[in-house]
Amino acid sequence: MEKRIMEGQLAAFRQWLLEEEREPATIEKYLREVELFATWMEGQPVTKEQVARWKAHLTASGFRPGTVNGKLSALNKFLSFLGWSDCRVKYLRIQRRVFRNTDRELTKDEYLRLLGTAQEMGRERLTLLIETICATGIRVSEVRYITMEAAQAGRAEITLKGKIRVILLPGKLCRKLVKYARKRKITSGEIFLTRSGRSLSRRQIWAEMKALCTKAGVERSKVFPHNLRHLFARLFYRACRDVVKLADILGHSSLDTTRIYLISTGAEHARQLERLGLVS
Repeated sequence: MEKRIMEGQLAAFRQWLLEEEREPATIEKYLREVELFATWMEGQPVTKEQVARWKAHLTASGFRPGTVNGKLSALNKFLSFLGWSDCRVKYLRIQRRVFRNTDRELTKDEYLRLLGTAQEMGRERLTLLIETICATGIRVSEVRYITMEAAQAGRAEITLKGKIRVILLPGKLCRKLVKYARKRKITSGEIFLTRSGRSLSRRQIWAEMKALCTKAGVERSKVFPHNLRHLFARLFYRACRDVVKLADILGHSSLDTTRIYLISTGAEHARQLERLGLVS
C-alpha cells in the first residue's frame, strides 16, 4: 500500500505532540519541517529512497549538518508516528566539536555591554530579562516560569517534557524582579509580559536583543537568548567544576549535551598549552 502524506495526518501529528507535552515552538518546528518535505514530494508516495533523496537535497542545498539532522529528526518523528518507521533514514555523522567558534561565543564583557546599553536606552524590561536568563541559565521558553511567586520564594519550578526541575534565583535578582513587578502592579503570575498582558514571544525577545548589538558593539551573531544560557553554563562550571550539578541545573538528561556547552575556543586552549611550559 502506498504511503502518502495527507492533511489530516499533520493535524493528528500536532495533537499527538501536544499530548506529549512538547513546547509550542518545538511543535511548530516539527510541523514546518514535515510540511517542507511534503511540498518537496509533490504528492509522490513516501519511501525510504525518497527520504534519502530529501536528505541529500538538504545537504546539497548548503544546510549545515546540524541543521540537516534537525530537519531529519522532525521528519523521522512524523514517520514513526504514522507507523512508517521503515522509511526513516540515519542522521549525518558529525565529528565531535573540539573548539567553539569565537564569532559565536558571547563573553562576559560583551554581556555586560549589552546590559549597559539596554539600561542607557531605558529598556528596563529587556535589561532585567537578559539578567534573568543569564543569571539562571533558563531557556527562552522557560521565561514564563519567572513569576511573582517564584521571585518571592527565590525559586522557580519548571515543568517541561514531563520533567520537573527547580531553579534557584539569586537574592539580588529576586529583589529586582519583585521591585519591577510591583512597579507594574503585577501581584501574581508571570513577570515578563507585553503591554497587553501577554507572554513575551521567543521572536520578540530575539528582536529586542538584536536591537542592542550596534550600540553595544557586539556582533549580531553572538546575541540571542540561548547564548546567555551558554555563558551561564561556562561561568558556573569555572566556579564549581561539577558537570553533573551543571547538567541538573540546565535540565539535561545527558552529560554529553552539557559538555557541548563547555567547549572552549581555540584561543583559550592555546593559552593553556603555553602555561604547560613544555617548550624551552
